Amino acid sequence: MKFSFDDEQLELKKAARKFLATASSSERMRAAMASETGYDADVWATIAGELGWLALTIPEEYDGFGLGPVSLVPLLEEMGRANYSGPFFSTVCLGASTLVLGGTEAQKREYLPSIAAGELLVTLAHTEAGGQQDAAGITTVAKASGAGFVLNGVKRHVLDGAIAGLILVAARLEGTSGEDGVTLFAIRADAKGVTRTVLPTIDQTRRLAEIRFDSVELDASNVVGGASEIGRGYPLLSRVLDRACAALAAEQVGGAEACLDMAVEYAKVRKQFGKAIGTFQAIQHAAANMLLRVESAKSAAYYAAAIAADDSPELTEAASIAKSYASEAFFHCASENIQIHGGIGFTWEHDAPLFYKRARAGEFLLGEPSYHRERIAKAIGL
Repeated sequence: MKFSFDDEQLELKKAARKFLATASSSERMRAAMASETGYDADVWATIAGELGWLALTIPEEYDGFGLGPVSLVPLLEEMGRANYSGPFFSTVCLGASTLVLGGTEAQKREYLPSIAAGELLVTLAHTEAGGQQDAAGITTVAKASGAGFVLNGVKRHVLDGAIAGLILVAARLEGTSGEDGVTLFAIRADAKGVTRTVLPTIDQTRRLAEIRFDSVELDASNVVGGASEIGRGYPLLSRVLDRACAALAAEQVGGAEACLDMAVEYAKVRKQFGKAIGTFQAIQHAAANMLLRVESAKSAAYYAAAIAADDSPELTEAASIAKSYASEAFFHCASENIQIHGGIGFTWEHDAPLFYKRARAGEFLLGEPSYHRERIAKAIGL
């Protein structure tokens, strides 16, 4: 497969790098991390309004641009490079993606224009205490009650769950198991019985939350996809998560490349024994290995995005390859970046630890590499 960005995608990448250099500078990133919401509201307003990034993959009839998954790749790469702190991934790659792929016409008209305008933050709540990514990990129960349901359960590790206005919840019908009975519900965060708690995390640039549902009353209009999708939501959930894995891999490529560039620039100016450390063979080998991992991860991420755009059944395999490899490549590059920087690389004042923490947390987001390698093995019949 020959893959290349078109002129518009290259311009988007260029514009994103220029904007994020200021909007997600070290100072502004740290300020966002320390804020109550975890993101800069002014930057978010610009992203939504002037730049229109939230509308990229939303169809035109819902105030979007109607572009495909590939158009997100250059943008996500630059967000990864800048270690952007904000609810873009949760709202666009999880929330909006679910609604675009599986929402009813009424749901799309109600939510998508608000998402495109930056007025509504959305997230997907599918993992629970064990952190399982598959259907077996979904134990939140939707019990039939009259013409609707009563939802009970606890979701954990919900990305931006404490600030989202709309939560898309994966639950299962009472008495079902496995993939059968899984249903996605769209629930407003202020609904009665919904309680949200911010969780402490290693990566302060991303906020996770625990969301408790205590006898939350729902009706058929809350079911993503409508009444016909009651108990049949797992294929949609799986499709959304595969696309999200491909998107996260693209972001991780950007983070890995930033670590490589950071390490190389430092190696050019840091001197030992009267020479730049970049002239030492050990440093050169480390940088070469980082480059190899970055380029390999990039190929995997680009391939997964192209497969997602074609809506191919190979997406599960391609997404897991991209997620597992890009996660480990990013962590390797982040670790080597700190090693090349030496003592200064361990200090909180330096940005290297922030990339290291993002990389480490990202390994587990949407499933750790070992989980995805197991999916790959199953996909190829091993």
